[in-house]
Amino acid sequence: MLVSTDYTNNFFIKYWILSLLIFFSLSSIAQDSNRPNIILIMADDLGYECINSYGGTSYKTPFLTELAVSGMQFENTHSQPICTPSRVKLMTGRSNKKNHVKFGFLDPKEKTFSQVLRKEGYATMIAGKWQLNGAEAKLKGYQNLSRPNHFGFDEFILWQLSTSGRDSTGRDKRYVNPRININGEVYEDNQGKYSVDMMVNYINDFIERKKNQPFLVYYPMILTHCPFDPTPHSKDWDPTDLGSKSYKGNAKYFGDMVSYMDFSIGRIVKQLDQLGLRENTIILFTGDNGTDLPIVSMMDNTPVVGGKGSTTDNGTHVPLIVNWKGVIRPNSKSDVMVDLSDFFPTLCDLVGITLDSSFDLDGVSFYPQLIGKEGTKRKWIHTWYNRDGGSNPISNTSEWVRNETYKLYVGNKFYNVKKDPQEKSVIQFNDMTPLEKNIRKEFIEVLQSYNHLRNLK
Repeated sequence: MLVSTDYTNNFFIKYWILSLLIFFSLSSIAQDSNRPNIILIMADDLGYECINSYGGTSYKTPFLTELAVSGMQFENTHSQPICTPSRVKLMTGRSNKKNHVKFGFLDPKEKTFSQVLRKEGYATMIAGKWQLNGAEAKLKGYQNLSRPNHFGFDEFILWQLSTSGRDSTGRDKRYVNPRININGEVYEDNQGKYSVDMMVNYINDFIERKKNQPFLVYYPMILTHCPFDPTPHSKDWDPTDLGSKSYKGNAKYFGDMVSYMDFSIGRIVKQLDQLGLRENTIILFTGDNGTDLPIVSMMDNTPVVGGKGSTTDNGTHVPLIVNWKGVIRPNSKSDVMVDLSDFFPTLCDLVGITLDSSFDLDGVSFYPQLIGKEGTKRKWIHTWYNRDGGSNPISNTSEWVRNETYKLYVGNKFYNVKKDPQEKSVIQFNDMTPLEKNIRKEFIEVLQSYNHLRNLK
């Protein structure tokens, strides 16, 4: 039987094309399966002194201790002094001097790590505290654009997204019987429920549903922000409570809240273990600023007063624990300085995404340190801080440069923050060593390099 040459050629061409399609499809699947899942957790109002692995002795944080012992702990991580500026900086990888315009608001023109990862095929979700366009930021024309979907999240479960954080009677609705927005729907009838449990349940369900593709979970926790109220593990937990009327609550419950935060993180880690995802998932834990002001925590016999809102170390020194089973050497510690702007390039780096100059990032990837390489280490951290982003004329602006030992503010206040973390003694120029004068000169040059940016007042 004779077969036409045209038919034979067409058959082999179609077979070759089909084989190529299958090859590239399988290659794409393999590439996706090799890309790590990412879980980024940020506690609210939690300084480094609260964690056992950092030497904290007031509270119990066994799950975070396990993550530190089996992963890497960074000793020199710094945030902004308060929540919104930290969130804006972390999500965009850029200095607040470039993009923080109003408290409780993220400019829709900004690019976020979640947008980049979603574009690369990641399933993305956010849970917890949004605070980037809720009741505080009613700017005309921005309400629709500023939703989590716009900033790169496929799914979300959030407190204080499109409704006030309190009900009509003035009760706080973030913890017991919460008011929660789930994917655009507001749920107010949560009798007997605890918001943190609802959010962790959703996260664990998301992980189950997306286990066969790379995923990003960004969890800016509600805990441990005031009001300091009982948790479901507290002896006087009351599931019928309608919410606190006090802004601060009772500080005696702060320890319970730290413990419940740790317990909740443990639940997520256990879900990864049960699904066999631990070795392909990187877990990052940090804080948005220092511990709140009423709280005094102990590090052995040394009291550490909460410094939220302060530009000193007790307002900006936050924990950073990174765990990636089988990749990060266990019980590693790093003195490398980390700024919240560094998370954006780090996440892209570990996924293999190359960012071009249009992102205008200020962050430096700490991914090399995670895998035991030298990488590019920060020589300094630059910080521009204004609580209200310049929208409030009576809100003060602070700007500074620091390294592990020294810190220089605009206004020429120069400190040795290693010896003087509360910044009580300005080092006068005539009292500086030659080394200190050189460091001060370098810091002045760094500050001058940011002078061309708009001065938000």
